[in-house]
Amino acid sequence: MLLFCPACGNVLVAEEGPRCHRFACTTCPYVRNVTRKVTSRKYPRLKEVDDVLGGAAAWENVDSTADPDALGRRAHDHLLQMLQPAVRAPMAGLSAAGRPPPPR
Repeated sequence: MLLFCPACGNVLVAEEGPRCHRFACTTCPYVRNVTRKVTSRKYPRLKEVDDVLGGAAAWENVDSTADPDALGRRAHDHLLQMLQPAVRAPMAGLSAAGRPPPPR
């Protein structure tokens, strides 16, 4: 929280006075004593975040394998491959493996 001097417009600094804390200007003689708790909270509104891998629609046409787990049950693993431009190489491959997210 920043407070500004009403006389000159500079930022006030917090300091300890003889009786209480106070806000004082460093360039002019303005002083304001703090007699109660001073708070100020501002919560910024968060932006909408896009799904990086394309959401549930990106998992529709991917390669899948039937892989048995330790208990002998069949589980389907899905593999999604994308091309990502690299700085020094012509193209770099990026893959994400796992189960697709459940439908909403």
